[in-house]
Amino acid sequence: MIVSDNTSLIILFDLKRTDLLSNLFMKIYIPSTVYKEISVKKEIALPSFMAVVEVEESNDLTLLRKLLDDGESEAIVLAKEMKLGLIIDEKKGRKIAVNYGVEIIGLLGLIYLNIKKGHMTEDSAKLFLDEALAHGYRINKKLILQMFKSL
Repeated sequence: MIVSDNTSLIILFDLKRTDLLSNLFMKIYIPSTVYKEISVKKEIALPSFMAVVEVEESNDLTLLRKLLDDGESEAIVLAKEMKLGLIIDEKKGRKIAVNYGVEIIGLLGLIYLNIKKGHMTEDSAKLFLDEALAHGYRINKKLILQMFKSL
């Protein structure tokens, strides 16, 4: 089980590759604000392994909202409260999540694990990343190269 912020979800839904999540996690919890953010263009029907959760107001949430957007803030608080890892890609949010004691993974980590577990080949991973970049998603090319070197 894991919690997710929006960036990776947007990419995976747009490219119809939520299997890269279900290959790794039995359940993914998404704060309601994150669901609203990923559904901004059109309402998304979530697969059965994803669940939307309302995040209660708290001191942590109030503090984080001063530093991050609402979705990231709720995702970090939810991951901390549920004692789960967090899928998050934004650098500032990742740093803050780690400071809150939350284990993190990003899109490249998801791809890495899919390759390592045999759900994806290196070639199909390269095609997926090329497609993501072609769709305008920003992924650091140095990090992509590092990920492939570490396989």
